[in-house]
Amino acid sequence: MRVAATRPFFPAPGALFAALALVLVGSASLAIGAMASHVLGGKRESPAAANSLETDGLARFAVDEHNKRENALLEFVRVVEAKEQTVAGTLHHLTLEAIEAGRKKVYEAKVWVKPWLDFKELQEFRHTGDATSFTTSDLGAKKGEHEPGWRDVPVHDPVVKEAASHAVKSIQERSNSLFPYELLEIIRAKAEVVEDFAKFDILLKLKRGTKEEKIKAEVHKNLEGAFVLNQMQPEHDESSSQ
Repeated sequence: MRVAATRPFFPAPGALFAALALVLVGSASLAIGAMASHVLGGKRESPAAANSLETDGLARFAVDEHNKRENALLEFVRVVEAKEQTVAGTLHHLTLEAIEAGRKKVYEAKVWVKPWLDFKELQEFRHTGDATSFTTSDLGAKKGEHEPGWRDVPVHDPVVKEAASHAVKSIQERSNSLFPYELLEIIRAKAEVVEDFAKFDILLKLKRGTKEEKIKAEVHKNLEGAFVLNQMQPEHDESSSQ
């Protein structure tokens, strides 16, 4: 009995090439996707970084570089807000206060850092507005100049943002919820100077899990710059009582 010899199977060259091409394209897509997610990351807030020595140094660097380029004489005061973005290194988005010709102003700066190359570069520096009069130093010097009563203040003001962040943090500390509060929007803000502190009446839109809610908070800021959440309540409680 003769057994027919089996011949090894070799795929056609065209089919083999097509399969190999698919594998290579898939691998390349995954690699490109991974690189994109690493290189072009979204901005992330860094509340703690705003008060760190590293961020303070970056802000001073930004002011110094701006002064050199524009032959300006800005004097750095403090960092108000700090965000980071991964872009072949780290792009630091800084909101800072600086004094120009005796007036305190707010600026936004972008500083690109590549630690492994000892590289640091100021990408952008622009003026966004005057600083609020409710700063630590101004409260002591100008408290007698403000008219009594509440007055509207910009929701994007750095001090208003600080007051809102403190309110959210305090609300979270008092909450028993497993879901953290997330600040979605500062809807409106008012401020009033009373004796030696400023009061901020802020309406916040918050998110907790999948639920969104509006909270009205009153935050006080003293001469030392410390914030205290004085009171808070859901906005619908106030509406229903009127």
